[in-house]
Amino acid sequence: MAGQGTPATALLVKHGVAHRIHPYRVSPDAPNYGALVAAALGVAPEQVFKSLVTEVDGALTVAVVPVTGELDLKALAAAAGGKRATLADRSVAERATGYVRGGISPLGQRRRLPTVLDESALDLPTIYVSAGRRGLQLELAAADLVALTEARTAALQAH
Repeated sequence: MAGQGTPATALLVKHGVAHRIHPYRVSPDAPNYGALVAAALGVAPEQVFKSLVTEVDGALTVAVVPVTGELDLKALAAAAGGKRATLADRSVAERATGYVRGGISPLGQRRRLPTVLDESALDLPTIYVSAGRRGLQLELAAADLVALTEARTAALQAH
């Protein structure tokens, strides 16, 4: 698709990973952004995942969780082998990944960060993650995301 290439899509093409690109229109400042993205794509919200850049004991780490839930920072810290996790500052996240807020992809980052994927993704045939640009989602198998990012999987949603 002309004009829709990003570092994330380039990585998938390079590795021959099956994926689909889905454009959508939702204001990045809209409340309940993730649910609106799912509705725009016509898919269950549980299939759409957000990539959150965090700091676990001072090291940047990406948490990939469903848009329907909240990230459990204690669970993330444990899954990443640390003691304490916090959300990273927006400018730090953007600088480290090369992407802007609302378009941070777990794939094709400027420097690959350790990644933890919520284990609910493994129960789905495909998941949707940012393609690296606002208004663009990637659909791919969770196993492919795990393989490309060397992600750990864990229960990351707050209950």
